[in-house]
Amino acid sequence: MQTLGEIKKRVDNYVGKFRALKAEIARVIVGQEEIVDGALLALMAGGHVLLEGVPGLGKTLLVRTLGETLGLKFSRVQFTPDLMPADIVGTNIIVEGESGAKMFQFQPGPVFTNLLLADEINRATPKTQSALLEAMQERQVTVGGKTYPLEGIFFALATQNPLEMEGTYPLPEAQLDRFIFKLLINYPSRSELIEVMRRTTGEGTPHAERLASPEELQEMRRLVREVIIAPHVEELAADILLKTHPQTDNIPESVRQFVRFGASPRGLQAMVLTAKARALLAGRYNVSKSDILAVAKPALRHRVILNFEGEAAGIHIDALLNDIIASLAKEKSSESRDGDKANA
Repeated sequence: MQTLGEIKKRVDNYVGKFRALKAEIARVIVGQEEIVDGALLALMAGGHVLLEGVPGLGKTLLVRTLGETLGLKFSRVQFTPDLMPADIVGTNIIVEGESGAKMFQFQPGPVFTNLLLADEINRATPKTQSALLEAMQERQVTVGGKTYPLEGIFFALATQNPLEMEGTYPLPEAQLDRFIFKLLINYPSRSELIEVMRRTTGEGTPHAERLASPEELQEMRRLVREVIIAPHVEELAADILLKTHPQTDNIPESVRQFVRFGASPRGLQAMVLTAKARALLAGRYNVSKSDILAVAKPALRHRVILNFEGEAAGIHIDALLNDIIASLAKEKSSESRDGDKANA
């Protein structure tokens, strides 16, 4: 049984490491604080991230910088229509032994790493996209009937370009569901553009220093799992998820009109785990309602499927999630007034 002092020491260490990592990443990455926070929360929660944004906004640099600050191995795969599953997971090759006999030997692919950047993942065929499914969910790959585990930390960060959709293959829902977060990268502001220019057109470019080890990251992940969440906060997370389903009672009319399928139970797991990581960042050992609300959109926006009417109208899923959160706040306010009347 841990003492209060031991718990406080572990939480303080988590907060210090997280903030130091953010500060070190900020020496290399200009702006994009929300994206850096989201990537770090997902990493602490043990999930994967889907980044959506136009090219040139620093997605590759972000993953490489994460690897540098944590001492993790980094690999990058540029997804193209002719990319094959074996190009990602590896394949068996024929080699000649010392006795001259030929045998198969497994040649690991780039997925055998700690941080994997799957650049423009929607450019590859569904067959190749699915090669990542087993690695992301089970932390292993199967080649030629034999299973090879991915040792240690495995964090996949996939990107897709929302503008150029010709010749692309949308990710299937089963694969989207494996990403704990979907983060939307916005274009930098004028001041951020100027700072990017100054950092990248001078004599040298900044590099991040190593501030934590893979072992320390594993300890931070274990601490996240230990964070307490009260029943009423669990209920809030479950209510948000249920209200993404059009057949649920008392949902916003926009959800009933435009949503075909709601989020899966993995969405609930994503909200709770990342909310626990966020609570620790605030120095708390318990999850608050504000933590759940803060992570709801990145955890659910890729798990809600629009119907034809929603697609045709160009409905943004974040707007639907805002409606859900607003409806829950209205319900709680109504319940509170009813309770006050009963006590009067």
